[in-house]
Amino acid sequence: MKISDSIRYVGVNEHQLDLFEGIFDVPNGMAYNSYVIVDEKIAVMDSVGEGFGEEWLSKIQEATGGRKPDYLVVHHMEMDHSANIQKFLEVYPDAKIVASKMAFVMLKSLFGNAIGDITAKQIVVADGATLELGTHQLQFIAASNVHWPEVMFSYETAEKVLFSADAFGKFGALDVEDSEGWACEARRYYFGIVGKFGANVQNVFKKLEGKSIEKICSLHGPVLDADIEKYLNYYRTWSSYSVESEGIVIAYTSVYGNTKKAVEKLAEILNAKGAKKVVVVDLARDDIYECVEEAFRYGKLVLASTTYNAGVFPTMREFIELLNERNYQNRTIAFIENGAWAPAANKAMEKLLEGAKSITFASTKVSIKIAMTDANVAQLEALAAELV
Repeated sequence: MKISDSIRYVGVNEHQLDLFEGIFDVPNGMAYNSYVIVDEKIAVMDSVGEGFGEEWLSKIQEATGGRKPDYLVVHHMEMDHSANIQKFLEVYPDAKIVASKMAFVMLKSLFGNAIGDITAKQIVVADGATLELGTHQLQFIAASNVHWPEVMFSYETAEKVLFSADAFGKFGALDVEDSEGWACEARRYYFGIVGKFGANVQNVFKKLEGKSIEKICSLHGPVLDADIEKYLNYYRTWSSYSVESEGIVIAYTSVYGNTKKAVEKLAEILNAKGAKKVVVVDLARDDIYECVEEAFRYGKLVLASTTYNAGVFPTMREFIELLNERNYQNRTIAFIENGAWAPAANKAMEKLLEGAKSITFASTKVSIKIAMTDANVAQLEALAAELV
């Protein structure tokens, strides 16, 4: 892949991985992106994951026409982007490593004595530092906690390219056709991995003000080279915890199917009342991070839980905790509970959410004892009227 005459792609695709970061399902694999800027000086932008070192180094040699790189720029030290730094230095011992101060601390932690004393090879860059390559210049932008504390972005001034570390990334290898479009897996990626750090993303946006961006080169997913404002706006919305789309998500747990029937009835009523979008997710069976993604996408959330051990069903508890960890806010939440003799889930769910900011709780709370009754249907009607 050629980004431009001077910027070339040297990343790799991973297809053997079942779980990204040990937790996120990646049925379409994963891309570990790396780039080379070829100028008077040559800069390689990040490494790739373990197991792909030889392929990566071969691509670098091809992209540079056999010239030796002068720099390896490390935007992010997470191991899927740093695993081959030692191999790079073995092949190119005269190259300099360009990274933040904290990245060098992490580099020592990762490789220990195996990497030796690299003091003479270090170029420590902070916010606002520059690196001259010839006609290309890199301007470094500190992006702490997007999503690790050592992260740097860099902005290439000649071609107006933003090298954005993990930001603007998505799940999926680049050699797999993406029928859903960028936003779907980028959203799951963002709220799964970056979502907690919205304030940090907003801080980086302030630093990007006034910079014209024509391409975004992330460490995962495709190069974004058109409609750039669209992608920036997605991140502005997500990082400010704003509502992206009008709609209602119903997230439920059900043991014997009675809570599920109530949820299906509510969805039917909501649709009849003209709800713009109703999304129903089964927390025990659907990908939990797709459920998280949906909860952040839409403005209203109904939590329907079986009472379990006098509290909340385990998958519901996990779901709420995942929302809390990612600073879920600026939403309306409603509750439905079911219990054979003493329904208690509504109170327990509300307590789990007591620390969430800017949450409006629906006044109608539905409480079912085993099976839905006419009285419960009336409650669902009232809840739907409140939500639509």
